[in-house]
Amino acid sequence: MLGSVVAEPNALVVGEKAPPFRLMGSDGQEYSLEQFAGKKAVVIAWYPKAFTGG
Repeated sequence: MLGSVVAEPNALVVGEKAPPFRLMGSDGQEYSLEQFAGKKAVVIAWYPKAFTGG
Protein backbone atom coordinates (compact mmCIF):
# COMPACT_ATOMS: atom_id res chain seq x y z
CA MET A 1 0.00 0.00 0.00
CA LEU A 2 1.91 2.97 -1.23
CA GLY A 3 1.44 6.05 0.94
CA SER A 4 -0.09 4.17 3.88
CA VAL A 5 1.44 3.90 7.31
CA VAL A 6 0.70 0.88 9.48
CA ALA A 7 1.72 1.24 13.12
CA GLU A 8 3.38 -1.63 14.93
CA PRO A 9 1.98 -2.48 18.38
CA ASN A 10 3.42 0.01 20.90
CA ALA A 11 4.90 2.10 18.06
CA LEU A 12 4.87 5.87 18.34
CA VAL A 13 2.91 7.78 15.74
CA VAL A 14 3.86 11.29 14.62
CA GLY A 15 1.87 13.82 16.64
CA GLU A 16 1.11 11.50 19.58
CA LYS A 17 2.54 12.13 23.02
CA ALA A 18 5.32 9.81 24.12
CA PRO A 19 4.44 7.32 26.85
CA PRO A 20 6.02 7.86 30.27
CA PHE A 21 9.49 6.33 30.54
CA ARG A 22 12.76 6.43 32.49
CA LEU A 23 16.26 6.16 31.02
CA MET A 24 19.79 6.08 32.38
CA GLY A 25 21.85 9.00 31.07
CA SER A 26 25.50 8.80 30.09
CA ASP A 27 26.20 10.75 33.30
CA GLY A 28 24.87 7.81 35.35
CA GLN A 29 21.72 9.60 36.46
CA GLU A 30 18.20 8.34 35.73
CA TYR A 31 15.88 10.69 33.88
CA SER A 32 12.13 10.52 33.34
CA LEU A 33 10.11 12.22 30.65
CA GLU A 34 7.88 13.83 33.27
CA GLN A 35 10.89 15.75 34.67
CA PHE A 36 10.92 17.83 31.49
CA ALA A 37 7.16 18.23 30.94
CA GLY A 38 6.45 21.84 29.99
CA LYS A 39 10.10 22.84 30.48
CA LYS A 40 12.26 21.78 27.55
CA ALA A 41 12.33 19.88 24.31
CA VAL A 42 13.57 16.32 24.82
CA VAL A 43 15.89 14.67 22.31
CA ILE A 44 16.83 11.02 22.74
CA ALA A 45 19.84 9.74 20.83
CA TRP A 46 21.49 6.36 21.01
CA TYR A 47 24.32 4.67 19.23
CA PRO A 48 23.75 0.90 19.10
CA LYS A 49 27.36 0.14 18.15
CA ALA A 50 29.00 2.52 20.60
CA PHE A 51 31.53 0.80 22.85
CA THR A 52 31.01 -2.59 21.17
CA GLY A 53 34.52 -2.87 19.75
CA GLY A 54 33.19 -3.51 16.27
